[in-house]
Amino acid sequence: MTADGHGRVELCVVIGSGCAGLTAAVYAARGRLQPLVIEGMEPGGQLSLTSVVENFPGFPDGVNGFDLIDNIKRQAERFGTRYRQSVVTRVDFSERPYVLHLQDEDEVIRTQSLIIAAGARARTLGLPGEKEMWGHGLSSCATCDGAFFRDQRVVVVGGGDSAMEDAIYLTKFASEVHVVHRRDTLRASKIMQERARSNPKITFHWNRVPVEILHQAGRVHGVRVKGTGGETGSEKISCDGVFYAIGHEPNTGMFGDALPKDAQGYLTAHGVVSNLPGVFIAGDVADHHYQQAITAAGTGCAAAMEAEDWLQAEGLLQA
Repeated sequence: MTADGHGRVELCVVIGSGCAGLTAAVYAARGRLQPLVIEGMEPGGQLSLTSVVENFPGFPDGVNGFDLIDNIKRQAERFGTRYRQSVVTRVDFSERPYVLHLQDEDEVIRTQSLIIAAGARARTLGLPGEKEMWGHGLSSCATCDGAFFRDQRVVVVGGGDSAMEDAIYLTKFASEVHVVHRRDTLRASKIMQERARSNPKITFHWNRVPVEILHQAGRVHGVRVKGTGGETGSEKISCDGVFYAIGHEPNTGMFGDALPKDAQGYLTAHGVVSNLPGVFIAGDVADHHYQQAITAAGTGCAAAMEAEDWLQAEGLLQA
């Protein structure tokens, strides 16, 4: 029951090619589900943009994020996974097999089971220098990249709990942590505010917004900020790294209202099992808390195993 989109039906389709999706593909392929991975707008997900990953088990000296993703991809391919460079624009859950509409005109893919590993994208500000420095001194993951800034100066942009958690975490490594916030009060919980305010390494820059990531020769050397009160002019905060802590946006638009979401827009599930038969959820698309490569991989594994069990129970996969 392998497929193209015009009559044949896939046993298992994976939406997303980050750590969750590719791990799901490894397990699904080994379970003889012959998975098809729709790679999405950013093949490899956020991890492929990370220069060095130091907290993924098994790599004592760290591993390049792109290389890690490429290795998992080739591992899944070895067991029979196929890949499609396209984007799912809409999923029709009103009939089974489910129908996936691709961005390619008039093309659909039908599948008996679906693993959603569409991920989440870090919110960005669209500043000059942002694109050039992303993954090279500009990051959205303090736990991933903080250790690269030992005894250096960093800037954290944001004012919520995540920003305070990142700022406090970064004081383990950085000599100075500068928090840039657009208001004169924080949105973070009182306990997180108290912890951050009492840390001597953290300096707050109130009523300021970043307007440019300053860089030279491939390295960040500062952030230009301006006031939010109508002041003219700007000022530079010298730093060696910048961390955005302004939230993530899960990639869920293609599913409409067919799948339940939490208050932040992330998909919800019972473990990795969704509210729809044969639909399973893995990775950051349902995780607004951990958002780590290893947790994504774990849920990808679980989703594939659940899909295999479900297909067998439905009599769609021969024992």
